Amino acid sequence: MGEDKGNLSESIQDYIKAIYELSLSGEPTSTNQLAERLKVQPASVTGMLKRLASMDPPLVIYHKHHGVQLTEAGRRASLQVIRQHRLIELFLVEVLGYSWDEIHDEAERLEHAVSPRFGERLARLLGEPDFDPHGDPIPNRDLHLPELQTIPLSEVPPGTRARIRRVITNNPALLRYLAEMGIQPGAELEVLTQIPFDRTTHIRVDENAAERVLGPEISGLLQVETVG
Repeated sequence: MGEDKGNLSESIQDYIKAIYELSLSGEPTSTNQLAERLKVQPASVTGMLKRLASMDPPLVIYHKHHGVQLTEAGRRASLQVIRQHRLIELFLVEVLGYSWDEIHDEAERLEHAVSPRFGERLARLLGEPDFDPHGDPIPNRDLHLPELQTIPLSEVPPGTRARIRRVITNNPALLRYLAEMGIQPGAELEVLTQIPFDRTTHIRVDENAAERVLGPEISGLLQVETVG
């Protein structure tokens, strides 16, 4: 079962979740990265990191000028928060009828208010899901993440069909734009061509749809698996 996050303040939960998400590349997270993500001053970040490092058990390993990394206790606590967040997002879409561009901020507020026990009942109600509406993996009860073998759409060669598995953005306007084109997890598309000079990707979502042109920033946010 997941760790009980009830003794962690909302602020601590926000910090450890941000550190987890920023450290997915394997590199330590810098103070400036956290300050930008959480919209706080670097001095406030430093104070919080020292606090997290001095907790029992410590949630982070922090050395000034060398960034911060989660300890195993911090990693598990962050995955519990992420599990709550993504289950809530799925509940908002599947049960309450929200669209996928409306759910992130709602889940940000609710993730701190619900207990792990509530989260487990939510998971049972939703059928123990593996992915949220954006295709982000949901940690299971033991806080293990489902495997997802994908590549960015920008790396798919022309003439290949691909299935969208994950959309890595919480930008509501961008999510609405993608939905209008039919670009959501589960949708299949064909890569028609890629222009090396401006790095645009030309796609068709279905056989009768118009050709669409995606810039490198957007195509890099779309994680896909090839099909056929």
